Formats: sequence, C-alpha cells, structure tokens
Amino acid sequence: MNFDKELDARGLNCPLPILRAKKSLAELQPGQVLRIIATDPGSVKDFAAFAKQTGNELLASAQKDKEFEFFMKRK
Repeated sequence: MNFDKELDARGLNCPLPILRAKKSLAELQPGQVLRIIATDPGSVKDFAAFAKQTGNELLASAQKDKEFEFFMKRK
C-alpha cells in the first residue's frame, strides 16, 4: 500500500504510539496516508478506537511476527 509518511513506534508502549500518530497525522494533508509500525500488542485495539474517535480512516492493519503495521488515512 502506498503511504505519504511513516512513523516508527517500535518499542513504545501505550499511549505513545497513538500520541505520535496523532502528531504525524496533523502534519499530513487530508487524504494522505500514514504508515505506523508498532510493537505494543495493545496498539491493535488502540488504533481502531483512535480511528473511530477522530474520524481518520484505518485503511489496514496487519501483524508480522511481533510487529504491527497500520495504515491510517487523514480525514
């Protein structure tokens, strides 16, 4: 999937991946996509809830070994 910016949140625990993603999304234009890589297992639920609360779209999420990858589109 194509993305406009990448956020490496590996090694960070809740709520830091969400806070960093919020800051990164604010730097994007509407419709642009942020790729987030995280290692916190709680981030799966966190990013789903974050998308609902903010109106940003969670395009995809996947797990590879102990890493989680999210693609979020700015509203």
